Amino acid sequence: MNIEEVRKEYNAFTSIVESVMLGTVDSDENPNVSYTPFVIDEDKNIYIFVSGMSVHTQNLHENGKASVMFVEDERDSKQIFARRRLTYNCITSLIQKDNPQWDLIADKFGERFGNIIDYLRSSPDFRIFKLTPYNGLFVIGFGAAYRISGENLNDIIHITGNGHEHKEN
Repeated sequence: MNIEEVRKEYNAFTSIVESVMLGTVDSDENPNVSYTPFVIDEDKNIYIFVSGMSVHTQNLHENGKASVMFVEDERDSKQIFARRRLTYNCITSLIQKDNPQWDLIADKFGERFGNIIDYLRSSPDFRIFKLTPYNGLFVIGFGAAYRISGENLNDIIHITGNGHEHKEN
């Protein structure tokens, strides 16, 4: 696959799933993994609408960091050991309900996920976090792993089988 095909697949990959796997740690560095539906903007910021009672929400408040993974459905994978996936390391921030951006993001959730969002919006328990990726990894098969970095996360660096990287723009 040439780099333009990789770039096209990378840019479209987040649209094939409706939820992300979310990795967080608490203040004692105990890990937690969960999942959550998301929306994403044109700058690749990821927004999650989560319950304040969940472990991952508490961890986001305490730590301000997260890892997210978009992963191909097992049923669609040609090889279970090489599922297509995109991971990002992120800085997280809570969007306050009195911020005008909160309503805009909640509206995007409503467009994507329907009436359940009306309930979540009215619940004092639910919060919206912004996850801002700063680097990542895109895997599309054996020998086809790419480091993601740079401004707007548009630098794609092929990781070769011997552990070396080959930058392709």
